[in-house]
Amino acid sequence: MSILPGRDWWTGLPPAAGAAVMATGIISVGLRLTGHEAASLAALVVAAALWLVLAADFTARLLGDRGRFRAEADTPAALTAVAATTVIGARLSQQGWQTAAAVLLVLAALLWPGLLFNVLRHWRRRMPGAAFLGCVATQGLSLLAASLADAEHQEPLARAAMVGFCLGLLLYLAALFRFDLREVVGGAGDHWVAGGALSLCALAGSKLTASPVWTGSAHATLRTVTLALLALSLVWYVVLLAAELRHPRPRYDIRRWATVFPLGMTATACLSVADPAGIAWLRPLGEVLLWIAVAAWLLTFAALIASHLTARGGAPGR
Repeated sequence: MSILPGRDWWTGLPPAAGAAVMATGIISVGLRLTGHEAASLAALVVAAALWLVLAADFTARLLGDRGRFRAEADTPAALTAVAATTVIGARLSQQGWQTAAAVLLVLAALLWPGLLFNVLRHWRRRMPGAAFLGCVATQGLSLLAASLADAEHQEPLARAAMVGFCLGLLLYLAALFRFDLREVVGGAGDHWVAGGALSLCALAGSKLTASPVWTGSAHATLRTVTLALLALSLVWYVVLLAAELRHPRPRYDIRRWATVFPLGMTATACLSVADPAGIAWLRPLGEVLLWIAVAAWLLTFAALIASHLTARGGAPGR
């Protein structure tokens, strides 16, 4: 019996599987910020491989199974395609591979409006944490655009990143009013995106704050907003962690990758905000949170393998 999943497994993955790419990619970003180059590159390879698999499956559904594609494109989880692409792009930009990062920015920007429109049309009251993926996808575009603007000294791109940043904040507020707070104690994992989305807002804000395009009162306002977003994301972190301890949910669910992503994103946001905001203690805090995220990634991966082995072992004829 093979430990690794077969082709029939990965071709049946739901859109929520994109959170695994997001989680692995942002942990790679955090590891590089803390100087762990080898581990960061290893995580990048894993994230890129997962992204390629999901991109192939996404394309196959688009071309060969339009019914399933349309049905899945209406769900908030579909926006992980955009978010995952921007996280990989941000990591490539961090590595200095700006051309590849720019290609991913264009790809994500092309996917974003159609998927976001479809998702917003199907919003309802009392939604799970996936409702915040509209904010996550939009702030991912802002983060990648700001990263490229900083690397290539492109002022128009920095201004476009600011537009995405502001729009992402509006989408967060809209999702917050639709978020079912009961998910905090009963969610399957994606409820953590309520806090992770704010961490991504803070991370994008840190990139904008560090940009020379914004000076004077604009820079001061960005710094204040970024710190407020980071503080709120840390409050969410504490609340969600307390709820997990009070109401344990140990059973594996693919949406648990949407827990790992916010853990890694909060850590990375702390690391990134520390320098432009001039708050040194955020860096050691970010390092501690990063290793918590790495541990959560390993536990979630182990749970994935265990659930796969259990399913294979219980299959007829095995």
